[in-house]
Amino acid sequence: MSTAPLLTVKQLTPESFSPFGWVLGKAMATAGDKPFFKGATLSMWREHLFDTGAPNKTEIVWGNFSDDDPIVRTLETRLLTQQAVVPLTGPLIQIVAASNESGGPDIDSIGAFEIPIGMGTCVRPGCWHAIRVSKGEVMALLLSRQSTTYDLIVHLHTGCPTAESSRNSIVPRRVVLTEVESNEIVDVA
Repeated sequence: MSTAPLLTVKQLTPESFSPFGWVLGKAMATAGDKPFFKGATLSMWREHLFDTGAPNKTEIVWGNFSDDDPIVRTLETRLLTQQAVVPLTGPLIQIVAASNESGGPDIDSIGAFEIPIGMGTCVRPGCWHAIRVSKGEVMALLLSRQSTTYDLIVHLHTGCPTAESSRNSIVPRRVVLTEVESNEIVDVA
């Protein structure tokens, strides 16, 4: 059994996630100045204005996540762009931390949230993050900055340094889910 401090997965709410970014998948708001349409066969509304950081293009990325290791040892951040993730085939667990004064992960702010199907998150530039699954493989849709995705893919293929993202080691944390009915803490994996 690992002696890593526990990181309990919390319910995803706009309030609990606000230090790190935005929750996607909220109910349609019909008041205010955001555009919306509600009809018999179609309803649509603005959820979020995605910012890639200028000048660049938004890129839709398809991803498969299968890391079920309950121990989190590293976090990564996007330096210039927001990044959205929307799970399509199962829930994801997103580990997040704000940046400290020197730009590294603020370990005191670390949190973990379950992103259910039908919701998503959009992290701010500089938000440190990692993704885990509780089991199997989960397909997700991601929005990112085209050059940041390319930069990361080149790094993953060649090992060369990244220019638009960063990775930092942290004091390991053990991600755990809390069973609501029994209040028993269980490992993610």
